[in-house]
Amino acid sequence: MSKQVVVVGGGVIGLLTAFNLAAKVGQVVVCDQGEVGRESSWAGGGIVSPLYPWRYSPAVTALAHWSQDFYPQLGERLFASTGLDPEVHTTGLYWLDLDDEAEALAWAERERRPLSAVDISAAYDAVPVLGSGFKHAIFMAGVANVRNPRLVKSLKAALLALPNVTLREHCQVSGFVHESGRVAGVQTADGVLKADEVVLSAGAWSGDLLRTLGLELPVEPVKGQMILFKCAEDFLPSMVLAKGRYAIPRRDGHILVGSTLEHAGYDKTPTEDALASLRASAIELLPELKDATVVGHWAGLRPGSPEGIPYIGPVPGHDGLWLNCGHYRNGLVLAPASCQLFTDLLTGGEPIIDPAPYSPAGRFS
Repeated sequence: MSKQVVVVGGGVIGLLTAFNLAAKVGQVVVCDQGEVGRESSWAGGGIVSPLYPWRYSPAVTALAHWSQDFYPQLGERLFASTGLDPEVHTTGLYWLDLDDEAEALAWAERERRPLSAVDISAAYDAVPVLGSGFKHAIFMAGVANVRNPRLVKSLKAALLALPNVTLREHCQVSGFVHESGRVAGVQTADGVLKADEVVLSAGAWSGDLLRTLGLELPVEPVKGQMILFKCAEDFLPSMVLAKGRYAIPRRDGHILVGSTLEHAGYDKTPTEDALASLRASAIELLPELKDATVVGHWAGLRPGSPEGIPYIGPVPGHDGLWLNCGHYRNGLVLAPASCQLFTDLLTGGEPIIDPAPYSPAGRFS
């Protein structure tokens, strides 16, 4: 294909979409209103699993399973080509004192995932720094986390090395250009940028852009705050999750604890209340963090969507315009599968999974 494709939005979804398309089309241009990868892709925790995978629809599950299996090779490929390691770090994940443990175990058996109940003493043996008082645990081996800021950096470096990809940072898109009854480009602060196909992957801002076409896409910003500690490299051997809060170990001893869930529009200001709440959760999970210094506290905006099911495919009535957005809390989790499925659809390939649940048709007004 000799097409020129413009991707609006340079988060992990936009960058990986461009990376996949570059091998299939003539030219790819990525436009981002700021620096690529500095919104929710940078702010999240990077667990390569939905927090409670059994609570999601089969549509999310299908994307998650494909992505989880693919992440290690994606990390290795990016590291080999750029020298920047995304650090796909396999630690497994413990869930503690779940109210719906039976549903989780039934889901695991049905989906053939390696999740099982473990004696709580085994959980304390595996994670000696775990707080006291927990009664029940389930564990899924093989769950990884990716160091998302490094994933973004490696994707950016990989794209900059490709001769048919252009990254345009600080290039805000304000609307779409129409020619001959189809979308034929985007309007930016620097003028019109022509394209054969336009892909909207603008995260929490995707709905705003579609509104310029009179379309109401139910994607809205949902704020999440995180805190970061620095500990010894062997402090936390596994990810742990209880009462909706999680702790994620990085290879160098950094521990991320998150996250809040706030409907505050586009306000990304970290708050003292959230810091206190997150720190209390961290100490309940891992009491030794009481004496650890918080080395970071930030907020990001997730692209909230109904049931967390992303929009992947062409926009009805607007030929030339495509969506790959609305991943809510699971953009990093679902990115490899979402971007491969999207590439299959745009280029006419055989879809990796059934695309019907993600089709924009009939899902907005």
